[in-house]
Amino acid sequence: MNPLSGAGAGAGAGAPAGSPYDPNDPNIKRLNAMMESCFGKAALSGVMGFGMGGLFGMFMASMSYDTPFHTPGAPGSAPQSITSLPLRQQLKIGFKDMGSRSYSTAKNFGLVGLMFSGIECGIEGYRAKNDMFNGTAAGCLTGGILARSGGPTAVAGGCAAFAAFSAAIDAWLRQPKDED
Repeated sequence: MNPLSGAGAGAGAGAPAGSPYDPNDPNIKRLNAMMESCFGKAALSGVMGFGMGGLFGMFMASMSYDTPFHTPGAPGSAPQSITSLPLRQQLKIGFKDMGSRSYSTAKNFGLVGLMFSGIECGIEGYRAKNDMFNGTAAGCLTGGILARSGGPTAVAGGCAAFAAFSAAIDAWLRQPKDED
């Protein structure tokens, strides 16, 4: 017997024998409704993008070779070599740099996830189709919006790059899986 569908587990009497949860449970219905809404999908993608961006930023900051080898001194004085500082001060500077880079990357990934998911869901709802065009168009719009401050050439390049990447990922995810 599945421990999640047993009596007293909160699953209720209506749970199918092989199912770990009851689809009639109001909490499950609320979660499903949230995940079917564009707002819910976009919010979840933004939060997950923020988390992934934070981890990615932390990793990239730890692998960075352009870390400051000198710490700025008082105005007008020569900068001090970071290797001449005590270990605790070196770690403080390193972790502060890692935190700021991680937060910056997290914000960017969160914004891209939020925008792409929201735009894709809106296009899918408008067209009433679930195909590769939705992701490709959402990629083009997201790339163009993110590059808007660089002028028309940057908008076209951002649109093309995001659309190509979205199409490639969508094609890979939609290919038939091998059954071993």
